[in-house]
Amino acid sequence: MEEKSTKDLGLPSVADDKSRDKIVILSGGMDSVTLLHDYADEVRLAITFDYGANHAANEIKWAKYHCELLGIPHRVIPMGFIKADFKSSLLEGADAIPDADYALDNLKSTVVPFRNGIMIAIAAGYAESLGATTVMLANHAGDHAIYPDCTPQFIDAMNDAVLAGTYNDVRLYAPYTHLSKSDIVAIGVKLGIDYDTTWSCYKGGDKPCGECATCREREQALRDNGLLK
Repeated sequence: MEEKSTKDLGLPSVADDKSRDKIVILSGGMDSVTLLHDYADEVRLAITFDYGANHAANEIKWAKYHCELLGIPHRVIPMGFIKADFKSSLLEGADAIPDADYALDNLKSTVVPFRNGIMIAIAAGYAESLGATTVMLANHAGDHAIYPDCTPQFIDAMNDAVLAGTYNDVRLYAPYTHLSKSDIVAIGVKLGIDYDTTWSCYKGGDKPCGECATCREREQALRDNGLLK
């Protein structure tokens, strides 16, 4: 299969660097920003998906910021059909997001059906088009009980599918699958990441609400690493 050039895809020339073999799915949240920095020298392209979530504008802002900071090419992919046709409180406005701890009963409504599967499939297409070998996702252990497309079983199955469905044997690599968010923040602390330049709150708005489950989980991870009293 003939690879696309950076000119074809409208990307900076760094995307032609064959030593950079990874495509990162980047939300602009704590986990994926840490992943981007953790593997910065190996990333050919970061992709952010705009599927109409309440907090999309805030996440995209910080995703762009970190790509510019690291000199990594960045693409924002619009997926308006998800907001239009899928069912999730994440797509229905701030009032639909529960104020509660990070647990299944509280957060099941925020699941966007097969979101990661859709994003991984698109990223795999970019990887094959650019001649990259790896798609990276920043799911973590805290997600397993809530989001079925974050579990180790899902990651293994999608890796098999991506590998079988690409000529250049693209694989899915999710190195944080068995880590907690606190573990991920510990990695970021060593990398010097300023987590004020990331977004977690599911409600969106100008400032984090501090009450939703993702805000609480974020604060606990920062507290565990001495970044918050």
